[in-house]
Amino acid sequence: GFISTQLHRAIGESPTYLNYAVWETTAHFRAAFTHPEFVAKLSAYPSSAIASPHLFQKVAVPGICVA
Repeated sequence: GFISTQLHRAIGESPTYLNYAVWETTAHFRAAFTHPEFVAKLSAYPSSAIASPHLFQKVAVPGICVA
């Protein structure tokens, strides 16, 4: 269900990163985040790391972008 990912780092002094991942379906995303191997990898992150998963839907804006 995983399609692709892009990792973005904030410009300047901010230590913030954004991992933008594309999944085939919401069900695939949820399955990944509950898979024991994935959960184990998340628990290995340093305590200073903050993960805040969100789900978004593409939208079209006429004359600007397509969904």
